[in-house]
Amino acid sequence: MSTEEQIREIIAEITHVDKESITRESSFADIKADSLDIVQAMVAIEETFDIEIPDEEAQGFQDFGDFIGYVERCVADKEKA
Repeated sequence: MSTEEQIREIIAEITHVDKESITRESSFADIKADSLDIVQAMVAIEETFDIEIPDEEAQGFQDFGDFIGYVERCVADKEKA
């Protein structure tokens, strides 16, 4: 399963939306996620991929494409180390 698929599954489970409705162009607002959903999703993704997402980075995400790209880069960097 790809990083993107794992992220979509985690977000879908937490927000109770169909994972097919989560696209790279979607935002948390588009799927009507509240602030608690967002925090839970961030924590779950940090734990799943053993990464840390600094708040200042998270605030810059415009859509799930930005978010997925950030996680993919972190995972790739961790694999190189």
